[in-house]
Amino acid sequence: MLGWEFPPHISGGLGTACLGLTRALSRRGVQVIFVLPRAIEGRSPEHLQLLAPRSLDLFAAQREEQTAENRVEHQPPDAQQNALANVRFRHAPARLYSSYQSSAGRLGGQPVGGSSWVGASRGVAGLPGWRGEAVGYEGDLIQQVKRYAELCLELSRRERFDVIHAHDWMTFPAALAVAGASGKPLVVHVHSTEFDRSGRSGNPAVYEIERRGLHGAARVIAVSHLTRMALQRHYHLPRSKIAVVYNGIERAPGSGRMLPRASLRRGDKVVLFLGRVTMQKGPEYFVEAAGKVLEKIDNVKFVVAGSGDKIVEVIELAAQRGIGHRVLFTGFLRGADVERVFRMADVYVMPSVSEPFGIASLEAISHDVPVILSKTSGVSEVLTHALKVDFWDTQDMADKIVAVLKHPPLGRTLREQADIEVRRLTWDDAAARCCRVYEQVAAMV
Repeated sequence: MLGWEFPPHISGGLGTACLGLTRALSRRGVQVIFVLPRAIEGRSPEHLQLLAPRSLDLFAAQREEQTAENRVEHQPPDAQQNALANVRFRHAPARLYSSYQSSAGRLGGQPVGGSSWVGASRGVAGLPGWRGEAVGYEGDLIQQVKRYAELCLELSRRERFDVIHAHDWMTFPAALAVAGASGKPLVVHVHSTEFDRSGRSGNPAVYEIERRGLHGAARVIAVSHLTRMALQRHYHLPRSKIAVVYNGIERAPGSGRMLPRASLRRGDKVVLFLGRVTMQKGPEYFVEAAGKVLEKIDNVKFVVAGSGDKIVEVIELAAQRGIGHRVLFTGFLRGADVERVFRMADVYVMPSVSEPFGIASLEAISHDVPVILSKTSGVSEVLTHALKVDFWDTQDMADKIVAVLKHPPLGRTLREQADIEVRRLTWDDAAARCCRVYEQVAAMV
């Protein structure tokens, strides 16, 4: 399995999805080797073997580093009692950019062209050799993707595996190279496309990488029917090649019970936006709706939890609308801070322009928070008990926020019924569907 991020090093829902899926696969007895080009600090999750590629000359030394101490640290003590025993961790240094960067990120350097992305036994063409230093992956993002592909190819020659499973565009060149060299079937998992991240003005190099990965795969997994239709429309994939596997959510024991709510001030209502502050997520529509809500209700605070390239623009928009004192910007949150902000919230709004799925909405429901969703989101396909809006209709968005805040029975019904729906969206179900895809592609070889 090739992925560009994994908790605690995440920039969005992709890392969360990788964690939930690998745990569920492990519970099914699937042995997973997760190749991640990112430094992992401190102890790693015990259910995963993490391979973070180093320079080619270090592979021999890295094999010698598999000491007894390393095996004890990174493998569960009792595989029968530990449901996460089939995925293990190793560490190696690297520095990377976000998996969500595309045309807004650092994409200079050499254009993508020819057939250099599939290197087979020759390696990935055009990539530099390494002389023993650990690869830092600094600099141009496309070059990082090329380097990752070269190193994954070399790493794959000393690992045993049956299927290659690659998440999103930054791993597709590596996956194609490994598939070409090993002859093993490739499954690519699409959590987001360049059209979701950047709209119609996406980066041509990223589009070409996505197109080649999708057409070079034996099977494609999409996180929603919305994403499957986008893959058919923009990448001309046949419908029969695409399997839809919805994301899930890990429900800890005792989750779903009412928790005491935090508060900014006694009597305040809190409306939450949690996600990357980018074009894709529609934060400007959230702020516009906030202004309209405050025309009807005074005691409301709006929390924007996240970071991204539009953060300054959105802060300035709140100031221009005269509501800067009512909109709080927290920056990127993780762990306990995410828990706390959900406890503060009276309603969660996801105004995404294009949202392939939308895991954060499931997290909101699991924290007993009613949700308002953009109609252009994959999760809206499976959630009936959520209020749905067109992202651009900020008046309708505002009216629905006001309705939830002013009518407690509505919020209570949304919370209770949505919680029942979310219980059916599990990572175990997603893993079972992925296993069926694995079996299908394995039978093709």
